[in-house]
Amino acid sequence: MTEELVIDIAREAVFALLKISLPIMLIGLVVGLTIAIFQALTQIQEMTLTFVPKIIVVFLALVVLAPYMIDILQSYMDGIADKIISLE
Repeated sequence: MTEELVIDIAREAVFALLKISLPIMLIGLVVGLTIAIFQALTQIQEMTLTFVPKIIVVFLALVVLAPYMIDILQSYMDGIADKIISLE
């Protein structure tokens, strides 16, 4: 196993991680900003108001985006398997 192959695998792993986590993080960011703006406008400073909707929306996003995330992980694993096969 060469150094270039290891770096290539690590780079692909980081990109797969970003592809999987970025939509969930953006959804959480949008919900958090929306709730923060609502709290600033109404001057309601309840701590549970920020966490509960964000947890629910992120959970629903995980359920909806699960096929996309599985597809990304499967294509990454197929690439890893092809690289393992080509080593022999």
